[in-house]
Amino acid sequence: MRYIASLLIFIASIIFISGTLSAAEIDHGHHAMHLFDKQGFDNSPLWVRLWIVCMVTSFLAGLFFVKNHVIARWVVGGFFAGMIFTPVVGSVLGIPGYSGLIAIAHLIFWTPALYKLLTQRPFLGQRSAFSIWSGLITAVICFSFIFDIRDTFIFLTHML
Repeated sequence: MRYIASLLIFIASIIFISGTLSAAEIDHGHHAMHLFDKQGFDNSPLWVRLWIVCMVTSFLAGLFFVKNHVIARWVVGGFFAGMIFTPVVGSVLGIPGYSGLIAIAHLIFWTPALYKLLTQRPFLGQRSAFSIWSGLITAVICFSFIFDIRDTFIFLTHML
């Protein structure tokens, strides 16, 4: 409970500080301080757009496994929690959906699933559709975190 309260206070401080940006300063794109909306997606390089499609598809494929595998519930739950978090925080606290804010949501909500995947290692078990998916989603999250950690650092450095 204390973790959630600290997280909310931290997010609120970012939001109130971010209110100093004017609309003219906001670019649309995939970098940490860019607004990532439809225009931001369209402005992103082809490899970024393809990566996002592969990433979303990989997470949604987890829906096939949620009934029988707890790890899949963590992965899919973290994915949807992150998708809900950014627009809710944005609308409640008045900050747009910067790529850096999306990166923070990824780190917060995907880390428990990654922890489960790396400690239980279902991808090393007997070959099955689930073990293949668990290996794929582990790689997807790790690759995404390379950019998410960088974007979170840039976003927080700029906002604080």
